[in-house]
Amino acid sequence: MAKRRVAILGSTGSIGTQTLEVIRQQSDLLEVSLLVAQNSWEKLVAQAIEFNPDTVVISNPYYYDKVKIALNHLPIKVFTSPDAVNQSIQSDDIDIVITAMVGFAGLSSTIEAIKSNKIIGLANKETLVVAGQYIRELSKEHKARIIPVDSEHSALYQCLVGEDAQSVSKLILTASGGPFRGKNKDFLKNVTLKEALNHPNWTMGRKITIDSATLMNKGLEIIEAKWLFDVEPSQIEVVVHPQSIIHSMVEFKDGSIKAQLGLPDMKLPIQYALTYPLRVESHFEKFSFIKHPQLTFESPDLETFECLSIAVESMHRGGNAPCIMNASNEVAVEAFLQEKISFLQIAETIKSAIQKVEHISTPTLEDYFKTDLETRNITKELVKL
Repeated sequence: MAKRRVAILGSTGSIGTQTLEVIRQQSDLLEVSLLVAQNSWEKLVAQAIEFNPDTVVISNPYYYDKVKIALNHLPIKVFTSPDAVNQSIQSDDIDIVITAMVGFAGLSSTIEAIKSNKIIGLANKETLVVAGQYIRELSKEHKARIIPVDSEHSALYQCLVGEDAQSVSKLILTASGGPFRGKNKDFLKNVTLKEALNHPNWTMGRKITIDSATLMNKGLEIIEAKWLFDVEPSQIEVVVHPQSIIHSMVEFKDGSIKAQLGLPDMKLPIQYALTYPLRVESHFEKFSFIKHPQLTFESPDLETFECLSIAVESMHRGGNAPCIMNASNEVAVEAFLQEKISFLQIAETIKSAIQKVEHISTPTLEDYFKTDLETRNITKELVKL
């Protein structure tokens, strides 16, 4: 394939840094055109010096001068402004945009990338959770290709390549169960932040690691899958798979099941998105059945891990309900990360916030932004953030 020019929104985070690892390995096929970071200016500078992109954006203007001075000896454009990311995405020098910004913040840039007819490597699941209907219609209008980067959705995408959508019976999302699999609420009352951040299989950012511990991450993924693959909520199932080897499965109407397997390493789905439809040689560790002789499965505990139930309920309710749920979760998780609320209070806070925000059955894009802001303000009051 022709060399693809890549924009990475959130280049200093977990997905962003792993994307750069892939590009480092596949430098004959991929090059960096745009790097975007929020606050980690020193890491951004180091990335820019190594990969020499056309443009970097430091979203926090406080660090603009530091980045500008550090890169002054290189022909790299440096920007910071509310519109800098969206304007940079429009460049003809970008082929694929990896949307790795955390949370609701990734929505507007994903919209701009779709309008600019870029390939979207979607790592920001909240975009579809919050505004799935809008994003789906917009991508159809612009004939934009969205390739999921989440390991579960990448697995589903790979299983569906070449298949008739009408032959799909069920999507089966696997979950590791997180660090507290098998524990009850009495145990969870006193868990520490350190324990919640100790994921058994994956190395991820702090926010997504807590979402995995509460199973909210799986709830977000269910909603994302609904919009990505245009299926009914009843066609999506969650199965706990502690080994995280089977990343997800598709059951077809004839009873056949296709599964995508691999080690719990995000670099594989990132590379798949960057090079699709090719499968290129990688130097990552390969999975071995001999080293992993036992794969087990169990049902999720919806009573203990209420966040998954909350997400499923919001999906069924529709409208701006997932937006409310997502905004409240982001604030509640941040409060837990700051040790201002307990682990179980995350779900309790979300339930309280949902009761306080008006439900809109057919929201506009403006409604999503208003709902997000209102929910955050209400949730901050609840957690004293």
